[in-house]
Amino acid sequence: MVFCINCGQQHPDGTRFCRFCGNQQPGEQLLQRLRIEAQQIQSIRLQMQAQQNQNNPYQQRRW
Repeated sequence: MVFCINCGQQHPDGTRFCRFCGNQQPGEQLLQRLRIEAQQIQSIRLQMQAQQNQNNPYQQRRW
């Protein structure tokens, strides 16, 4: 399931136009590229957190 980039309503994958606001949705190629970029960003974030924990083992976690 995906969400409309304009109004945020949920749609099945492959929807070209939002049935609520009529806004055109991004194509599958763009969505796949954005998913890959999001995974890369998440990986970098986790690496940075691990490095910070390594540099300061007494740092308190802020959860």
